[in-house]
Amino acid sequence: MAYTFTNSKGTQYYLHGRSRPNKSGGTTTLYFFAKEVKEGALDAVPAGYTVAEMATGLPVLKKTG
Repeated sequence: MAYTFTNSKGTQYYLHGRSRPNKSGGTTTLYFFAKEVKEGALDAVPAGYTVAEMATGLPVLKKTG
C-alpha cells in the first residue's frame, strides 16, 4: 500500500520514488507526490525525511536535521 498524505484541503497524495543515474556514475532518487498511485509508489517515508505541506497545499519531503 502506497504512503498516503492528506493535505489541509482534504486532497490525498501518494508518495513515489524514481532512481536516475547522475553524471558521476551513481544514482539519485527523486521523490514526488501524485494524486494517483503509479509505478514506483513507496510504502513509507524514506529515513531522514519528513513530510511538510506548502502554502498551496502541495506536500513535499524535507530532510530532517
